[in-house]
Amino acid sequence: MTATATSTLPDTAVPTTGERLLPPLQIGRHTIDSPVVLAPMAGITNRAFRRLCREAGAAGQTASGATSLYVSEMITSRALVERTPVSMKLIEHDPEEQPRSIQLYGVDPATVGRAVDLLVSEDRTDHIDLNFGCPVPKVTRKGGGAALPWKTDLFRGVVSAAVRAAAPYDVPVTVKMRVGIDADHITYLEAGRIAEGEGAAAVALHARTASQAYSGQADWSRIAELKRAVSSIPVLGNGDIWSAEDAVRMVAETGCDGVVVGRGCLGRPWLFADLAAAFAGSDLRITPSLGEVSATLRRHAEYLVDFHQDENKGCRDIRKHIAWYFKGFPVGGAFRNKLALVDSLAALDDLIDGLDGSMPWPGDAAEGQRGRAGSSRVVALPDGWLQSPELNEAQREAVARAEGTVSDGG
Repeated sequence: MTATATSTLPDTAVPTTGERLLPPLQIGRHTIDSPVVLAPMAGITNRAFRRLCREAGAAGQTASGATSLYVSEMITSRALVERTPVSMKLIEHDPEEQPRSIQLYGVDPATVGRAVDLLVSEDRTDHIDLNFGCPVPKVTRKGGGAALPWKTDLFRGVVSAAVRAAAPYDVPVTVKMRVGIDADHITYLEAGRIAEGEGAAAVALHARTASQAYSGQADWSRIAELKRAVSSIPVLGNGDIWSAEDAVRMVAETGCDGVVVGRGCLGRPWLFADLAAAFAGSDLRITPSLGEVSATLRRHAEYLVDFHQDENKGCRDIRKHIAWYFKGFPVGGAFRNKLALVDSLAALDDLIDGLDGSMPWPGDAAEGQRGRAGSSRVVALPDGWLQSPELNEAQREAVARAEGTVSDGG
């Protein structure tokens, strides 16, 4: 298949000289031809970015079916139940987006169950992913995200409630998690077994602890251990996939059934074309010129304007993507500073028109890590959280109160 008509990337047919490296990924009733999942990223994986990635991924596709699975940014269960305007906007999908995928955050099983019921009974999603991997302090200090699997009964309750609510509608529920809270509080193996036992359709592991956040190096051996521990559902690997070659190496080293890609696609949605091609056994890799990168940035901005229904807001939103798009290109600090102030599509066009579009892909200078890394830290947790894997009464009440205190996109 060639690139879609709306793609701004090279319209290159995919060579099919090699053997397929992995079979399609089966998530419940959904067959994902390329075993690749876009990781939910707060403020990033909105409808506009998912559309861009979906179009780019089609350029590397060799078969029919969904190119990859593109998951929404995190939605707070309580806010969804209350139908806040922000939550209802974040669960929107394009008509062409299939399967429609939403990630939910929650710490109270009953509230998560109600949120899932809203989504499936109103036919708003085809797949639900549960967030047990977020390391952000405002999430973990409430007992959510990567902190929650430490409380095994609470974890079981949240997964079970979601699966029970989704099952009558044949909507699969998956779990995304981390290795644990820190090196002394490892949770992923037990959490994986619990998720499998409660009916989750797949589990994904970011091979870092919450205390590592995005620092250091992901320990892929943990993914291999989880694959050995969980045998009846797919296990997906996440962490330090910056290129298609990284993804292929992760599969070879861990035996995982597919990969989850987050920071590696920032400013580089064509990574999904590379990944689709690589898993199909093709050596196709997209190396866009500066002109093609600029056109992709422009299309991203246009999609953001449509998403926000506000040109100024869409142009403000594109600003955080600029450094990622132009990584490695010698466009100059003055140009980057002007882009960071852009407030209209016309202003963006004027700046892009001043670039040398023929400039080739800069190679290694554009590769490697993208997005935040930071450093390791002590994880913010509720009082006494690590004293026992069981909730005490005070923690149970605190968790119930905390459900509505984390904003969407967190």
